[in-house]
Amino acid sequence: QVQLVESGGGLVQTGDSLRLSCAASGHTLSSYAMGWFRQAPGKEREFVVAISWSGSTIRDADSVKGRFTISRDNAKNTAYLQMNSLKPEDTAVYYCAGKRYGAASRSEYDYDYWGQGTQVTVSS
Repeated sequence: QVQLVESGGGLVQTGDSLRLSCAASGHTLSSYAMGWFRQAPGKEREFVVAISWSGSTIRDADSVKGRFTISRDNAKNTAYLQMNSLKPEDTAVYYCAGKRYGAASRSEYDYDYWGQGTQVTVSS
């Protein structure tokens, strides 16, 4: 079983950048598909970006295409979400999720492990 802990959230202004981290313990991330999801107040959790366990496939939501990038550092057992050109509508709690030997799925139901979330607030 793997434990995931997100960090790096905060309050930023429109146009700023932020990098979220998702540190894993209990198992190596190199065999896990990783996804980032977010949930804004009063809304359902939505898909942001995901990478397959092999790293060969990356999928992202249209709303973040060209602005957000997922990556993984296996040596540090950490996944990252680089967010550039942030907008107020990116304000949400961001969650990382993992699935062993999984695909880069857009569905939250395909992930077995979740972090506790980190708040990102973008002011206008």
